[in-house]
Amino acid sequence: MFRILVINPGSTSTKTAVYEDEHCRWETVLVHPDDQLASFSPVTAQLDYRLSRLSAVLTDKGFEPEGFAAVVARGGLLRPLAGGVYLVDREMEDDLAANRFGEHASNLGAIMARRLAARAGLPAFTVDPVSVDELDGVARFSGLKGLPRVSLSHALNNKAVAREVSARLGRDYTDVNLVVVHLGSGISVSAHRGGRMVDVNNAGSEGPFSLERCGTLPALALIELCCSRQCRRAELAELVTRKGGLYSYLGTRELRRVEEMVAAGDGEAAEVVAAMVYQVSKEIGAMAAVLTGRVDRVVLTGGMAHSRLITAPIAKRVSFIAPVEVLPGEREMEALALGILRVLRGREQALAYGRG
Repeated sequence: MFRILVINPGSTSTKTAVYEDEHCRWETVLVHPDDQLASFSPVTAQLDYRLSRLSAVLTDKGFEPEGFAAVVARGGLLRPLAGGVYLVDREMEDDLAANRFGEHASNLGAIMARRLAARAGLPAFTVDPVSVDELDGVARFSGLKGLPRVSLSHALNNKAVAREVSARLGRDYTDVNLVVVHLGSGISVSAHRGGRMVDVNNAGSEGPFSLERCGTLPALALIELCCSRQCRRAELAELVTRKGGLYSYLGTRELRRVEEMVAAGDGEAAEVVAAMVYQVSKEIGAMAAVLTGRVDRVVLTGGMAHSRLITAPIAKRVSFIAPVEVLPGEREMEALALGILRVLRGREQALAYGRG
C-alpha cells in the first residue's frame, strides 16, 4: 500500500488529502481569510503561513511525513511542458518562488510539497500543471507574428477525465479522440488525440466567456476601450479575468443565483446563459474540426457541469458530433494521487523539469 499526501492550494484555501492507493482516507480544506492573506505580497510570501497551518493539522491528525511514500501538489505556472508527472526539483521551486511565468496561489503547491517531503527524505511531485503545452504546431499561430497562442488550461482535470472516459470505453487514452470541456470560473475546451491535448483555448484570455472571464474579445474594440479608459494594466487584467463574463452582465459570479434568476423569469439572465452555452458549443465544434470530425466522446466536466441549465442545451447543440458524457465536478485531488500511483507502481516514468 502506498500512502500519498496531496496538496492543492487555491486563492483563499489549501485543500489537503491523504490517499492510500486509490482510496481517499482523509481530506480537509484549510480556509485562509482575506484579512490573514492581505499582508503577504507577492502570493509566494504566503509560504510559511500556509506551510505552518498545514503541518499543524497533519500533526494533529497523526500524519507524519515519514509515513508517506510521496507528496504531490497541484502544479503552478511553470514553463510550457508536456503532460505527465514531474519531480519537483530546485529549478522548479526557484521558478515558482520567483513567479517567473506568472503569479498564482497554485505556485505554492510544489514548493510546499518539496519542503514537507524533504523532512523525511521523500520525493515530491506535480502532475499535469496548468502550463501543459502539447499544441500542434499550427495551433500556435494567433494571426500576429510575435504573439503566439499560449496553452494555459485546466489540464489536470481535463486529462484525468479523458483517462476516465477512455477506460470506460475499454480503450487506452492514447487510442481515443475526445473533446473535453471544463466548465468553471474559467472555461477550457480541449481536443485530445493520441494521449495529447493538441489544442485548447487559453482559459484566461480566449474561448467562451464564463462566470467571470471575458474569453475572446473583438480586438479593435478592446484596444479602443483600453485607450479610452486609460486604466493601468492591473485594472484591465482584472476587468477581463474577474469582472467579465456573466458577472459583467448580471452582477454575480454565483451560478446558483443565475439559475434562480432564470427560474424567476428573468429574460436577460436567460439570454446571457444562452449566449455562454452558444459560445461553448461553438468552441466544441472548432475542436471537433481539429480532430477532423473523428470524435469518440464530448465530455463536460467542472463545477458548472452540475447544472442542467448549462449542460442540457450544450448537449443538444453538439450531440451530432459524438455522444456527450457529463462528469460534473473536479477530480484534481484524485488525479494527483492517481498520477503518483502510476509512477510508484512503475507504469509511468517521472519526468525531469529543467529550465528548457
